[in-house]
Amino acid sequence: MNLRFHWMLPKGGEVAVESAQETAAYRTRSYERDSPARQPDMEGWGRFARAAEQAGIESVLISCGPYEPDPLLTACALGRETGKLKYITAFRSGWMQPTTFVQQFNTISQLVGGRIALNMVAGSSTDEQHTYGDFLGHDQRYERAEEFLTVCNSFWRGGGEVNFTGKHYRVDRGVVHTTFQASGRSVPEIYVSGHSSQSQRLACSQASCWLRVVDTAEKLEPVVASFRQQGIEVCLRLGLICRETRAEAVRAAEALQPAGHAGKQQMPFASKDDSQMFREAARMEPDAAWLNDTIWVGLVPFYGPVWTSLVGTPETLARSFLEYGAIGVTQFIISGCPELPEVTRFGRDILPLVRKAEAHQYDAATIKLREHQ
Repeated sequence: MNLRFHWMLPKGGEVAVESAQETAAYRTRSYERDSPARQPDMEGWGRFARAAEQAGIESVLISCGPYEPDPLLTACALGRETGKLKYITAFRSGWMQPTTFVQQFNTISQLVGGRIALNMVAGSSTDEQHTYGDFLGHDQRYERAEEFLTVCNSFWRGGGEVNFTGKHYRVDRGVVHTTFQASGRSVPEIYVSGHSSQSQRLACSQASCWLRVVDTAEKLEPVVASFRQQGIEVCLRLGLICRETRAEAVRAAEALQPAGHAGKQQMPFASKDDSQMFREAARMEPDAAWLNDTIWVGLVPFYGPVWTSLVGTPETLARSFLEYGAIGVTQFIISGCPELPEVTRFGRDILPLVRKAEAHQYDAATIKLREHQ
């Protein structure tokens, strides 16, 4: 199976920002109340979506939170403007009842030709959850998400009435007449995000894929093997910085660090007080910028763990993706800075190398099979 590549949707207004440094600062300011990132940006998103399609990207991930437009409505609007790109919509179980969600999700699937998937997140900030009227703790949110997805999957997989009684939800003779529709699928793909043991259990019980931040292949190999044995895919979230030489790539990466940082953190880690992923990032040694020759965490202290990046030349980065594929990773969600030129660079310089290697491996396996016939 060929590796699958997705990309992050830029923040609203971000596509118009030209330099990498300005883009990094723009994303940091997107948490501020007066940021234009909180408004829909169909012109900029449309430009990016068309570039992503041309680059060979399969899907874009649309994040969720109080500082940006609704992901489901955004996916529907963009899906009507594009013909091939898919949309992975982040969602939190406390936002609506599962029956209502399935009805809305199924409706969108028909409006965009089935090009929609679900990314279930539990939330990482107590203050942010409170703004939505959600006062459950970390473990309780995962417990609720388990019930939420159980009900959703009962609608998607069962085809009849749904009855469910749990701690957080109750459904009596539930029926959704608008069906989910997608080419080659009867149920949507479900990604569960997180680093905690609760996220892993939820992915194994209710999802099709576990999503986490990239790490070294050696560290990830045993946990990936465990998921694959249970029929669950693993998707890695990462930043990507590619240049013709490694020295150029490293300079471009280091230029994204805030000027005059002097080792000080800028990312509001304290606001992400209920996230295993952020707790792990906060414990990182300040001088350990490289996990290996390719994985750079130099931006994590300032912008957060999803800025863990693969840095290098097209050849070394293509090799890294293939090495992850060799341990069982099947999907990647990538960010660039800025997104538009980086997704173009990926499609032009890196993806052809990956596809060529995959085709060669297939050809070699075919030849070997024929020799034994």
